[in-house]
Amino acid sequence: MIDWTPIVFVTFKALVLGTGMFFAIKWHYDQGKKDKDKAKQNRAVLRAGGKVAAAFVLLLLGLGLVTFVLVRMVGLDLTFP
Repeated sequence: MIDWTPIVFVTFKALVLGTGMFFAIKWHYDQGKKDKDKAKQNRAVLRAGGKVAAAFVLLLLGLGLVTFVLVRMVGLDLTFP
C-alpha cells in the first residue's frame, strides 16, 4: 500500500498544477485581448519595475556598507587568505 502513495500524490499534483497552469495562461491570454492601450501599460510596468530594481540595489549596497562598518567596529578580520 505504501508503494502506491507517491504515485497517487505525484499524479494528483501534476493534474492540479497542469489544470492551474492551463487556466492561468487562458486568463492572461483573454486579458491581453481585452486591453487596447497596451503600450502605455507596458511603459508604466517597466518604469515601476526599474524603480523597484533601483531601490533593491540601493538597499543592498546600504546593507553591505552597514555590515562592513559593524564588522570593522567589532574588530573582525576582513583580509582574504
